[in-house]
Amino acid sequence: MMTYISFIRHGETPWNIAGRLQGRTDIALNSNGKLQAQACGEFLNPSDWDIIITSPLKRARKTAEIIQDHLSVPLIEMEEFIEVSFGEAEGLTFNERDKLYPERNYPKKEQSHMITARFSEGLEKVKQHYKDKHILIVSHGAFINAIVYHYTKGAMGTGITRLNNGSITSLHLNDTSGEIVSYNEISHLNPETITNNNKI
Repeated sequence: MMTYISFIRHGETPWNIAGRLQGRTDIALNSNGKLQAQACGEFLNPSDWDIIITSPLKRARKTAEIIQDHLSVPLIEMEEFIEVSFGEAEGLTFNERDKLYPERNYPKKEQSHMITARFSEGLEKVKQHYKDKHILIVSHGAFINAIVYHYTKGAMGTGITRLNNGSITSLHLNDTSGEIVSYNEISHLNPETITNNNKI
């Protein structure tokens, strides 16, 4: 038996456009981000999904709520799927980060082993409570990519590939392993809404 999870990266925010690192900073969607969430909701078939789980940050929560309007399935928050904390680098542009922290060693950043422990705990809870269900999880670029990196053994994800706002990435989980079966699907997005500046 299999648990089916599709991760949706939240819609675009003003900080995405500016190339600012968001992390745990609670930035709202912009109008384009709402259009991206709307496109996700219109694309997904209501009969295919059992529940939506969202990060508590408002850019993810609003994306999930817009999708829920189309799917009419339960929506819950799980703290485990919040974005990676980037510590003192949050709010900085790519150029500012490159100048201050060229080695990407951001003070007070959440460490990789902590991220892995967090998503492992979250996914285990999902498997326990929603075994063999079809689940949407609305989360964040860096966090989803950490999961992808783990399940592809470093072939994709953190430091290698980037996720678009509003993209869909799918993971199939059984009792002992998991497989990434699709990554960064954006065919449902209007090309005019795809975020060009996609630093994080």
